[in-house]
Amino acid sequence: MSHRISQPLARDAMAYVLAGGRGSRLNELTDIRAKPAVYFGGKARIIDFALSNALNSGIRRIGVATQYKAHSLIRHLQRGWNFFRPERNESFDILPASQRVSETQWYDGTADAVYQNIDIIESYGPEFMVILAGDHIYKMDYELMLRQHVASGADVTVGCMEAPRAEASGFGVMAVDTNHVITDFIEKPENPPAMPGKPDTSLVSMGIYVFHTKRLFEELHRDAATPGSTRDFGKDIIPYLVKHGKAVAHEFSTSCVRSEGEAQAYWRDVGTVDAYFEANVDLTQVVPHLDLYDRSWPLWTYSEITPPAKFVHDVEGRRGSAVSSLVSGGCIVSGASLHNSLVFTETHIHSYSALDQAVILPRCTIGRHVRMTKVVLDRGVTIPDGLVVGEDPILDAKRFRRTAKGVCLITQAMIDRLEAE
Repeated sequence: MSHRISQPLARDAMAYVLAGGRGSRLNELTDIRAKPAVYFGGKARIIDFALSNALNSGIRRIGVATQYKAHSLIRHLQRGWNFFRPERNESFDILPASQRVSETQWYDGTADAVYQNIDIIESYGPEFMVILAGDHIYKMDYELMLRQHVASGADVTVGCMEAPRAEASGFGVMAVDTNHVITDFIEKPENPPAMPGKPDTSLVSMGIYVFHTKRLFEELHRDAATPGSTRDFGKDIIPYLVKHGKAVAHEFSTSCVRSEGEAQAYWRDVGTVDAYFEANVDLTQVVPHLDLYDRSWPLWTYSEITPPAKFVHDVEGRRGSAVSSLVSGGCIVSGASLHNSLVFTETHIHSYSALDQAVILPRCTIGRHVRMTKVVLDRGVTIPDGLVVGEDPILDAKRFRRTAKGVCLITQAMIDRLEAE
């Protein structure tokens, strides 16, 4: 099929989101939910960023492959992403690992998660496939990446961004020539290759790949028949195409979406408790690095029906207030004070309590005379009266999950053990 340059390529693309990750470095936050289903930003889940990018880019066919601890994620997708209509040539498929190829086989790797659903993809007939990770925070226009893919004649186009060489070892790293053709692709190298003309900078993979669908299927069938393959895009498919085809790098800086307030291209892997805490608390700044208020590139999610947030009591020492904070619908701040905190829906904070740098997930209850600094509360936690967190590092580490940077992750199970003592 030939395309006029004026016709959006996204119209003929399908976005395929890989959302099966365990997210074990988030510790107890992923005990009952996959990493893409972890709450973020006051209302959303992490996966909403990749899905919103696809929708805002003009892609109207989306598949989400799920695997580990998928119930919370599937429930969110069913509630928040059920507005696609087949009569408008739109589709939204949730694709759990359902042993469709073999009665004993779950998804072996990221490539296998696509391979096992080839027949479903074929039924829609997309010309292009945009393969996405479901666990990163960023805003990106995939249409621009699709255009580069077609213009370059690549077998695969790999989304990438610049990173300091000293920090690149945790990623897939690309060596490229001056035309952005990838000459080498190495997963988590000890000595990452530098960019041409930038000796201290490496190009790292974002886990975003664009293929012509037919070419992708050829590679998936070839890989499935290859003994010893781990069935993974980063470890198998991409390195093979670097050596035997044409793989091209697409730099995130050319397609990232920025509002006027966003000075730099924003991309975060909130895969540790510290990174998760910092990215959420950053949103409380006067001008945060990520603009959630950009109406030209909205963040779509499941919007619960909640009453407005309420702040009550106005006497000295018992004043409901929030400074440099985000407070979601259904919350009641009753004679308590919040600073630099992000509070999700339907949380009740009682009198004489003070929270500073707190990330409070939905439906928590915080008692009276509580003082908490640098905390993440999991969903549904009830904090007893008088609890103090963030002032005694040794005591905090005994009671809760305390990170190297002093952030305390608190779950209901931890509170139950504390009250049983």
